[in-house]
Amino acid sequence: MNQRRDLTTTQIRSALRAFLLGLGLACGPLHAQEAPFRPPAVPLVTFNPYLSVWSEADHLTDDVTRHWTHRPHPLVSLIRVDGTASRLMGNDPSSVPAMPQTGLEVTPTRAIYHFADAKIRVTLTFMTPALPDDLDVLAWPLSYVTWTVASVDGNAHEVTLYDSTSSALAINKPDEKVVWGREKAGGGTFSLASSLTILHAGTEAQPILGSSGDNHRIDWGYVYAATRGRQAESTIGGNDELLHSFVQDGELPGQDDSRQPRPATDDQPVLAFLFHLGQVNSKPVTRQVIVAYDEIYAIKYFGNNLRPYWRRNGATPATLLRDADKEFPRLEKRCIEFDRDLMEDLTRLGGPRYARLCALAYRQCLAGCGLAADANKQPLFFTKENTSNGDIATVDVFFPMDPIWILLSPTLTKATLVPILSYAASWHWKFPNAPHDLGTYPLSPGRDDGGEGMPVEESGNMLILCDAVCQADGNANFVTPWWPQLTQWAKYLEQYGLDPETQLCTDDFMGKLAHNANLSVKAILGLAAYGDMCQRRGDAAGAARYAEMAKTDATHWVQVANDGDHSRLAFDKPDTWSQKYNLVWDRILGLNIFPPEVARTEVAYYKKMLQPYGLPLDSRKKITKTDWTFWSATLADNPADFQAIISPVYDYMNQTTRREPLADSYVTTNLNSTGFHARPVVGGLFIKQLTDRAEWQKWANRDHTKLGTWAPLPPKP
Repeated sequence: MNQRRDLTTTQIRSALRAFLLGLGLACGPLHAQEAPFRPPAVPLVTFNPYLSVWSEADHLTDDVTRHWTHRPHPLVSLIRVDGTASRLMGNDPSSVPAMPQTGLEVTPTRAIYHFADAKIRVTLTFMTPALPDDLDVLAWPLSYVTWTVASVDGNAHEVTLYDSTSSALAINKPDEKVVWGREKAGGGTFSLASSLTILHAGTEAQPILGSSGDNHRIDWGYVYAATRGRQAESTIGGNDELLHSFVQDGELPGQDDSRQPRPATDDQPVLAFLFHLGQVNSKPVTRQVIVAYDEIYAIKYFGNNLRPYWRRNGATPATLLRDADKEFPRLEKRCIEFDRDLMEDLTRLGGPRYARLCALAYRQCLAGCGLAADANKQPLFFTKENTSNGDIATVDVFFPMDPIWILLSPTLTKATLVPILSYAASWHWKFPNAPHDLGTYPLSPGRDDGGEGMPVEESGNMLILCDAVCQADGNANFVTPWWPQLTQWAKYLEQYGLDPETQLCTDDFMGKLAHNANLSVKAILGLAAYGDMCQRRGDAAGAARYAEMAKTDATHWVQVANDGDHSRLAFDKPDTWSQKYNLVWDRILGLNIFPPEVARTEVAYYKKMLQPYGLPLDSRKKITKTDWTFWSATLADNPADFQAIISPVYDYMNQTTRREPLADSYVTTNLNSTGFHARPVVGGLFIKQLTDRAEWQKWANRDHTKLGTWAPLPPKP
């Protein structure tokens, strides 16, 4: 069928808005300043797939806060001003009015809510210290919740704050029984009690690493809430009783609830703090709670229970919270500086819309992964396929994710690659191609399944990412232990990659396809990437051979994929098209395999195919992939074309009725459509930054993590 058609009015307006944005001009209505971005969901307390609490509403008081699976994970905050209570976070109790929310800003490490009425203003900030150049701190499983309160009417007001963290954060199923308490050490009260009050809750059963799956929450380990003891009263008790006591009297019960264990749904136990701020005038008053989670063990890795990375040297929840409290002033400053510098660079290269989406993607990317330490205390970074099937360490999930870490933390890129490289080098793996995944999060036993029908996909992914790491490092030292595996995968692509047989690619939801043109691009660039690594290893002959092979294959590809003003979905399917997002690595890695006009032709055609809310993945359906769209937009050689392709995605995220963390798949004509979301693949939005080699090196060189030798997999039983 003929895919050409006239542009709609919507597309013309979208393209014009995109052009103005590319020039750095604000737009909403074309003549007015653009309205603030409305995230589909706001990251609040985030760390990994288990500690992942979001607001899925326009206002923080419109709904209960939720886990990314939409299960309520209630964080509640109220304020009393001169004896009258208002809600700041959560929709409970519904009889208490919400304080008006006046603003929201989302940066890479912070979500900042502003509230105000006729008497006071409140800034409520959620900060996750996810600093990519400080892996020890990035590994902390916690977020800071900070209130800053000041009078706005010239008068002093009596102010009290209430905060609670639900035990529901520590259960998977509603009927699981929970227990709670306060920190103790050495048989007595925890020695830091004079400076910190530490509360915790968790399941009675503690089935550590006892289950896995997609729509799954943690039910082992403990949720913690901590604050400075001298600043707060604290109680662990039933949610309704504590809320009623605060609203009516501005106080909490004097003793913790002793009826335990009990189901988390039975008079929901919560960890609560009350702050008496006294008379607050125009000078801001600040209070803070740290919400944290101790998994105890994070990943079951080929039969071994791995500690979370932050625990590798014997740290405990008590020492974690002590250090977090002590370091907050320094970390707050560093987070502010990191957010400012990164947002400036994102805006400079991609525009304000691009920067806002990347800021929203940053914590989601981290919250879709688990960071553990191997037997040698080296970092292993495991993705989870949220909302698809829950797989762990899936190659075609960390492939789209890793641009963010290639830019900001080559260490984390290596930590995603090592589990697959080690597996492929072990006795488990008997196939000539790269594996697909290692199991279902958080259980990683390996799958001896031949690559789950994606042999070309995963082999190309691994070669491209390994070359990107080598380029970030300036040498090929990282790949040396696994060079036999990379060589084997290059030989596999040499034989099967140019014209792939019927198989799946990463877009497996579209079904199997033979002669896949985009998959062939990946294979060709995988061979070129292998040749580049040969060059960096001093193998000039191998480098020349694979560079020439890739260029010859690319020449053939241009001929057989040609469909006039675009390239085909498959070599044998005329009048079709698809996004050739894999082409972006030719430019990023400086391989120069495909003629530049290939990308220019593709971008020109993509602009014709734009729908109101995005660029379809290919000619078969109107469904898109957010990550791939940003890769395809990065093929553009001018800002206007880049903006034309990403702006409909921004419009979808800004207007969708689906309130959930960033979607990476949806229907481009339907604001109510949904697909994959809350996944780490949105790290791929950062790929634009890799096209500026100076910026790439500037950020990558900030990563000073000292790495040793990763532990091998256990030997064959």
